Amino acid sequence: MHNRWLFLLSLLGVGTGLAGAAFFAIHGKVNPPVFNPAPNPYERGIYANGIIESAQASGANVNVFPEVAGTVIEVLVQEGQTVERGTPLVHVEDSLQQATVAQQQAQIAVSEAQVRAAQATLKTATDQLAKQQRSYEADPRSVSKSVLDDAGNAVRVAEANLAVAERQRVAEAKAAATAEALLAKYTIRAPIDGTVLSLGVSVGSYVSPQGTLDTYTRGATPIVVMGRQESTLAVRAFIDEILIAKLGKLQRLEATMYVRGTDVSIPLEFVRVQPYVSPKVELSNARSERVDLRVLPVVFHFRRNPSIELYPGQLVDVYVRAR
Repeated sequence: MHNRWLFLLSLLGVGTGLAGAAFFAIHGKVNPPVFNPAPNPYERGIYANGIIESAQASGANVNVFPEVAGTVIEVLVQEGQTVERGTPLVHVEDSLQQATVAQQQAQIAVSEAQVRAAQATLKTATDQLAKQQRSYEADPRSVSKSVLDDAGNAVRVAEANLAVAERQRVAEAKAAATAEALLAKYTIRAPIDGTVLSLGVSVGSYVSPQGTLDTYTRGATPIVVMGRQESTLAVRAFIDEILIAKLGKLQRLEATMYVRGTDVSIPLEFVRVQPYVSPKVELSNARSERVDLRVLPVVFHFRRNPSIELYPGQLVDVYVRAR
């Protein structure tokens, strides 16, 4: 009787195991991908990571750094705003430099007074010498030779004093111009006609010629990034160093860009190559992310696609036709 129950339990366990295996072996319907992965449009194509940039004749987007250090007291533009060259962007606290300029201007006023005083002294000495000379010419006995010599010496001393005062005035004027030029640097202005792509500061931020501290990466970043928001954008593609030999003639490079998250593809036109193979750095700007891989940056450009909005800094997939 005991063996019979063991046999039944064994059969039940085997049946349960087979039923479980059959159930879990049934695969559910796989959902289709949200978008198709970027296909290689060429028979022999080289894949490269790319980043969209504003179109520039040379270099990439324009990074704006201040030439002075201080606390930001006013941000005069907004991200996405189009500005002309010379437009004030950020104002740094400048009260100390304003006091320096006021002091230099006051010193100029003192120098001007010293020049006028030296001019008056010279005129008095010159007039006195002229009187002595006329008296001597009328009657040599009326003025002694010693008095006449002293009058001439007084004129020469007055001339020297005037020359010193005039040089001092020039020096003070140059110092005031330098102070005013430095004061102007506390207002950071747009270096180009373009669009404010990114603002890295707010009122109260501390800036220096190294930029400002980024809240997230904890690294130094430019206070403003500007670009040219025109009908044409650029793409900087990073070609792996082991694939450089597969590139054809650079002037005839063909490439296609795929926008990530979409099925949109855009043909690219070759612009230039940055002829320096550099270490690849991830786009967070952190030096700790530098790796051994080296890449050749190649710049293309394309016309904006009205069906999709694209922005500088956006990552894309690029395929370049290999020879």
